[in-house]
Amino acid sequence: MFRTFINAFKIPELKKKLLVTALILVLYRIGACLPVPFVDASTLTQQMELYSGSAFSLLNLFSGNSFTQSTLFALGVSPYITASIVVQLLTVAFPKLAGTGEEGKKRMQNITRYMSIGVALITAIGYYMLVKNNGAIMDGYEGFFFAVIIVACYCAGASLVMWLGERINEHGIGNGISLILFANIISGVPAVVNMFINTIVDEPLFGSIFVVCAMALMSALIWLVIYISDSERRIPVMYAKKVVGRKMYGGQSTNLPIKLNMTGVMPIIFANAIVSIPSTIRMFVTPTKGTFWDKFFNAFTTDSWVYAILSLVLIIAFAYFYSAISFNPIEVATNMQKNGGSIPGIRPGRATSDFITKVVSRITFIGALYLAVISVLPIVIQLILNFFVTGYSIAAFAFGGTSIIIVVGVILETQREIEAQMTMRHYKGFLE
Repeated sequence: MFRTFINAFKIPELKKKLLVTALILVLYRIGACLPVPFVDASTLTQQMELYSGSAFSLLNLFSGNSFTQSTLFALGVSPYITASIVVQLLTVAFPKLAGTGEEGKKRMQNITRYMSIGVALITAIGYYMLVKNNGAIMDGYEGFFFAVIIVACYCAGASLVMWLGERINEHGIGNGISLILFANIISGVPAVVNMFINTIVDEPLFGSIFVVCAMALMSALIWLVIYISDSERRIPVMYAKKVVGRKMYGGQSTNLPIKLNMTGVMPIIFANAIVSIPSTIRMFVTPTKGTFWDKFFNAFTTDSWVYAILSLVLIIAFAYFYSAISFNPIEVATNMQKNGGSIPGIRPGRATSDFITKVVSRITFIGALYLAVISVLPIVIQLILNFFVTGYSIAAFAFGGTSIIIVVGVILETQREIEAQMTMRHYKGFLE
């Protein structure tokens, strides 16, 4: 992997793209530290520490801690991701919306941009109310005029994040939004390292064992993510021979690749967003201790087995849902039949569609189980650890599996794009 990036720097054009990408990411991280006027960031940070495990924990992860610090990029990439998901769902319900060709692609990009701004405006208003309810607005700046300025800053920050991501797509390497998300997650590494150091200093023996086990588990998860990312089921496909004039076409053998994890990290994001709703609601209400609602909200915190089990079930369910809307076996079987292709031993048409559906269903279950284990395993380990030792934060690991999947996935995706561009330029250095 490192050799690929080193060899890419030997090509002037790729070197320029890599430097542009790095510069944009640096500018983004600088913007993530710019404060918003009239907001007391320290007060908000202290208040948000009391609500670890809510849906805001995931938003904070995706924004590189900008959410709890109320900086210019507090909303991060969340509005764009939400808008992209909504647009994808709309194209499934209304296929004509997507259009065809380059014109259809540009239209979908414009729709996603406008929807991102709308989502950012709604999110910014809600975020302002959260900041205000937690007493983070400076004294004397609570009027309507100041509220408009604060909301406008958050919206402008979200729009600027979207613009920076698109500049990476045009002039850099890799997917812009994915790389920004990658930079946000990586920015939290120093805090994790500091936590490990404090653990060793406080309790040398147990702390050392804990850190070694955590590093071993992280290494194993990274290896598993890489292995699953490259795994796929290949269905053999045979194409019949056709005679056109004096030439014969077809008769070749190929395969239909189906990735083991075709849904990516989306099921985890959906599941965590839903299972964290009760914890988020609790931020705005204070039930009496010992009552039904107090026990109900406690059951959905990250230090409960209900949270872990429900997350596992929802991840599997959303994996099937996202697979169903992103892969159409009937369309694949129809296109295969039109081109004279067939799966050996399977009749073309309905039988082929049913066979592909059966294979995809099994592959999806394995991929969903993998996502569930990666996401829930850190939480389960912390729950077990709590029976023996207290005082260690579960929130630090609540979304650890999700972070690893995103980071490794972005690195592999960027590496593949670099290798593809190097191959287009007939450069063989990365194969030596």
